[in-house]
Amino acid sequence: MDTTYYDHGTTAERWERARMFFDAKEYAASARVLDSLVEEVPQETGPRLLLARAYYHSAQLSRAEAELRVLVENDPVEHYARLMLGRTLQRQGRDDEAGTHLRLASALAGDFDSL
Repeated sequence: MDTTYYDHGTTAERWERARMFFDAKEYAASARVLDSLVEEVPQETGPRLLLARAYYHSAQLSRAEAELRVLVENDPVEHYARLMLGRTLQRQGRDDEAGTHLRLASALAGDFDSL
């Protein structure tokens, strides 16, 4: 099996590498590391959420939306995933659909003033 820099190392090492790329605003590189990591641990929220954020920040909005939909399907009360999904849909010009997720995110975060 041929490994590259992006998928080399233990799960913990790749997680740390992905976070370092993300913190350095190297979102596409972070996504490359996280893509295989999410396949390896699909039940984990952290890597999938960071992958969605990396996709969002690198303007890969369809991919971000797909990851966020998996998150809210698995955990409907994950308010940050709802917020990100709403923002992702807004960036795609889907304001009506976005509004539903943004209102849910506000309610789940306890921010009833913005409803």
